[in-house]
Amino acid sequence: MSAILVAEDDADIAGLVRHYLEKDGFTVDVLDSGRDVVSRMRTAPADLLVLDLMLPGVDGLTICRALRGDPATAVIPIIMLTAKASEADRIAGLELGADDYLTKPFNPKELVLRVRALLRRVDRPAPTSGPLSYGPLAVDLDRHIVTVDAVEVRLTAKEFLLLQYLLTHRGRVLSRDLLLSDVWDYSYTGGTRTVDVHVRRLREKLPFLTEALVTVKQFGYKLLDPAPAAATPPRG
Repeated sequence: MSAILVAEDDADIAGLVRHYLEKDGFTVDVLDSGRDVVSRMRTAPADLLVLDLMLPGVDGLTICRALRGDPATAVIPIIMLTAKASEADRIAGLELGADDYLTKPFNPKELVLRVRALLRRVDRPAPTSGPLSYGPLAVDLDRHIVTVDAVEVRLTAKEFLLLQYLLTHRGRVLSRDLLLSDVWDYSYTGGTRTVDVHVRRLREKLPFLTEALVTVKQFGYKLLDPAPAAATPPRG
């Protein structure tokens, strides 16, 4: 049974979210201030955080930044829940590492759907074909560890899943809609900019992908097949 922490200062919304999540079988705890969210997630981490953007004490963006900057909480999935519906606000949340974004008013059943989808993608058993590799990149699917030249690079849950999908579909042109469907695991209504933000974050964290992960104009992305290693000239 997965544990969900809901950080929401509106008692009616918090009660609604708790009711629907508990009805679906989740264990739910609620905080009505941003002051204690980071400490709670560090001492008793939930499996997923539903985070209001406009919290008293400490705002949601600050909390998201702090959690993503701490190795102990960096990969915990975060769904932002906020009354700020502008494209700029959504992108700001995603840029800081939020995995998903819902604006108020919202359908609580959709929130449950997104929670289940995100946890399902994170908890899905890894393929038994062994680790993935791409040039200097190595991906340990069992331990959710990404390294470049043996140095670990920390990715959020959604960044890891997107990278895994790109690696297992290298050489194919992937539309943004396909990526939303297969990586986010449901009919996502947040807009294709979500894919663009996550691709940009992958390029920033894995700079050697900047040229290999190409943009297909007005369509999507393609991870090029790695260049073959240069042949060693014969001796003598």
